[in-house]
Amino acid sequence: MVGVKGQVQKRGVERRRAMVDAAIELFARQGVRGTGVAAIAERAGVTPSALIHHFGSKDGVVRAVLAEADRRALERLSVRPDAEPTLEQAFDWFVRDAGHTAATERELAALHTTLTAENLAPGSALHSWFRDRGRVLRDRLAALFARAVADGSARPGTDPAVLAAEAVAFIEGAHLLWLLDPERIDLVAVHRGYFEGLALRLGL
Repeated sequence: MVGVKGQVQKRGVERRRAMVDAAIELFARQGVRGTGVAAIAERAGVTPSALIHHFGSKDGVVRAVLAEADRRALERLSVRPDAEPTLEQAFDWFVRDAGHTAATERELAALHTTLTAENLAPGSALHSWFRDRGRVLRDRLAALFARAVADGSARPGTDPAVLAAEAVAFIEGAHLLWLLDPERIDLVAVHRGYFEGLALRLGL
């Protein structure tokens, strides 16, 4: 019975992954507003009711797609799950991730940017999701900056929260510029230049 239960759970995970992959493909091609639940279900080979069972609503599907994008990014971070990266490792990862985004995940980056802009107003469907995600990212970066100052690897006198907000603002802005003008904006080069400059400012 345990084996049967495990197989059922595995099939459920695979089915959910197929639905998320189908949503990513269709959202990238048609946009979120132009993609209905029925189309996602058809692309994934399931019924609309099965999709709603897994995600609750179309907004739930969008949240799952955004969470999957974050999961893939964290998976690419070559640091042990139980260890925090150093600032140098984090800076290097941001540059490498920009290369990955530019090479293979423009659609997800565009989806993220578009949905952020569409949910700026409090009360909009995904406002809390984006706000909370931004807070978590800034808090993680601020903790890295604070630790680097505390252990002496970065110059004292820096405000970790301000530096974290600055770094996140750069990343979001760089992606927006690149999405608007990929022929003129080298996403990797601007990331490398910013984080190398930040490392110099911090004395790393």
